[in-house]
Amino acid sequence: MRTDPTENGGLFIGRRPGTAPVRYGRLPDTGSPARQAVDRLLAAVTLAVMVLLTAAVWGPAPLAAMWVASQLVPDNAGLWIVVAFALVLAFVFGALSLLRRVDQLWILVRRAGGVDQRGGVLGRVFAATTFVVVPIFAVWFLLLGGLRPTLGGF
Repeated sequence: MRTDPTENGGLFIGRRPGTAPVRYGRLPDTGSPARQAVDRLLAAVTLAVMVLLTAAVWGPAPLAAMWVASQLVPDNAGLWIVVAFALVLAFVFGALSLLRRVDQLWILVRRAGGVDQRGGVLGRVFAATTFVVVPIFAVWFLLLGGLRPTLGGF
């Protein structure tokens, strides 16, 4: 076998088994114009779902994790931090896993719509959503939310 270390001087040369790039077949036969319009609409809806899930990673998911932690452990601040951190990680990694699957679905729907789509859009969606949502959160946090100054406890 070509990848046997005794045949290549102990060096790993080539790819590991099962890591070849994905090879897409030819584009599927195009359907009627109405079917292509439906597929393109489904691709747009899938993209909107990806944007909403990505935005949820930056705001609602951590807030939900902190709220659940406050309901589970209202009295112990140290344990609250541990539970909230674990829940934030679970929510964020769960959302990222779901986003990866939605990205694969988006590729398939775009290909069904007649577009020669070979790569996903998740990285670009995540970057664009980050550049929009994080400054909005920072403005809320610094000016409207947690860090606004208080006068005499009011």
